[in-house]
Amino acid sequence: MGALPPDKRIQDDGRPDPEALLDRYRLREDDGDQQSSSIAHTDHDQGDKRRGRLRVYLGASAGVGKTYAMLNEGRRRKERGSDVVIGYVETHRREQTQAQIGDLEIIPRQTIAYRGVHLEEMDTGAIIARHPQIVLIDELAHTNVAGSKHHKRYQDVLDILDAGIDVVTTLNVQHLESLNDLVESITGVRVRETLPDRILDQADEVELIDIAPYALRQRMKHGNIYPPERIEPALKNFFREGNLTALRELALRLTANKAESQLQRYMTEHDIKAQWPTTERVLVGFDHRPQSREIIRDAWRLAHGLHADLIAVSIQLTGYPAFLRKAIAFIKYGSDIKKRYAEIQKKVDEHALLAEDLGAEIIRRSSTDIAGTIADLVKQKHVTQVVLGQPAHSRWEVLLYGSVTNRVLRLTSDADIHLVPLKRRPGRQE
Repeated sequence: MGALPPDKRIQDDGRPDPEALLDRYRLREDDGDQQSSSIAHTDHDQGDKRRGRLRVYLGASAGVGKTYAMLNEGRRRKERGSDVVIGYVETHRREQTQAQIGDLEIIPRQTIAYRGVHLEEMDTGAIIARHPQIVLIDELAHTNVAGSKHHKRYQDVLDILDAGIDVVTTLNVQHLESLNDLVESITGVRVRETLPDRILDQADEVELIDIAPYALRQRMKHGNIYPPERIEPALKNFFREGNLTALRELALRLTANKAESQLQRYMTEHDIKAQWPTTERVLVGFDHRPQSREIIRDAWRLAHGLHADLIAVSIQLTGYPAFLRKAIAFIKYGSDIKKRYAEIQKKVDEHALLAEDLGAEIIRRSSTDIAGTIADLVKQKHVTQVVLGQPAHSRWEVLLYGSVTNRVLRLTSDADIHLVPLKRRPGRQE
């Protein structure tokens, strides 16, 4: 058998080699430049085109240091031999940021006449004609002046990526379309320039540039963000500490979600079944029985306390196990069997609606093996906590049907199992 490729090396304990993870997602600062250079030479020699990589510096607001970090990365890469140019940068006359431009080549902007005024925009055509390895482009959500080829700068960036050029860019969290209403409710400001969330979702790398709200306000007071006449109004409005804290949380969550999605993709591509407990996920099983409401609520409290995703699963039996239960139910209910099954379905729907109202992902499956299906979902969804109800079957029912709970315990070794006690009430029917 041939040796595994470097990005799929496995350790003795079954986990991927950490070095392979770094290589796979180009998390080595030096290797990233070497790979970029190598790919560029290969493409040039073979005449093949590859799509450029998109790296986004994400921040909670203006002034956190995104442009500074972008320019600093450009200089580092140039020093290591990469062909780097500036496609567009907006320093806002900040001395420290302007100093980071150094000797980086700047592609001249194009001039566009609009209503008798000459305005400057990024020259996308000139960037593609120059065809560097890496281009630095500030303010991804920017709206271009009328008369430009594209309405939004991110559309220019997509053209540059399609030309095989890597792009390093900057973005504030409030410019994401999905957060527009939320940001307005937090800050009282309607952000006019937005871009689709899919652009950030498709980015190869997202790096958070973070600073504590107090430190950012101090930076503002020292004149490192806005000119003197704008400082006091900004501190009293958008740059209030509460606003900055809320925006910071949004940026942190987005970055964490991006990292999680990359990890899930890696685990799927490498068929990794073992659980890596980086994020908690709670799975709860429910059916038609009244105690399902208590079980779902208990699972929600567990998920809420762990800041975990909640997955609610209902499994409808099929095949011989379903036939056996229907036969026994017919003996028990006789001609009322159809009414009984209609009531069961109604209860299942009600419990699913409760779980959905609590923010759970709802999964409905049909299977001959309830325990096996739950165990499969635990692996597929990388579940860390499973919540089930205490069995309500009598001894003869356990002998006849088997115990779902016992089988789940045997089949699920990577997740904690929680059993919610069955609270029997007088006159209660299961």
